[in-house]
Amino acid sequence: MNDETAALLFDVVERLQKNIAAHDCPAIVALEGERKLVLSDYDYLRDPGFAASFETRAAAKAQEIQATRWVIAVPLVWVATPDTVYSRAVSNHPLREGEQETITWMSFNERDGVDYGRVPYARRPSGEPVFDDPEMFAVGVRPAQAMPGHTLLQELLPHL
Repeated sequence: MNDETAALLFDVVERLQKNIAAHDCPAIVALEGERKLVLSDYDYLRDPGFAASFETRAAAKAQEIQATRWVIAVPLVWVATPDTVYSRAVSNHPLREGEQETITWMSFNERDGVDYGRVPYARRPSGEPVFDDPEMFAVGVRPAQAMPGHTLLQELLPHL
């Protein structure tokens, strides 16, 4: 990941962290091209249709501003098994055993391609989130269709 994309990632993660601390859980995407554009969607986690619709709108905006890099980040709950990672929408319910709250992100820039990662976080007894540093996956990732950014990437691939 180059420096410009890393700066965009940190910007998106910081925005999402502030929202999570305020008990909001939007999806956030930042697009950079002819100008910078930041979009958010509070219905993203309601169901896959809302998520795909937001990413399709973001892809249209990315084409409009001729984006050369973008980052999408979404708060999710992960359950890791030896073979895969499952995720679900965050909620006000307590975490179950083995679950981890995390900001899941995907980045793209036209020179380096796609990177995936997460920002794990835990909550103090007061409910205040404590965020770890962003992690980038160093192993091969095969994202499922429900992975944040999958639709955005598929929409933009013919135009890259």
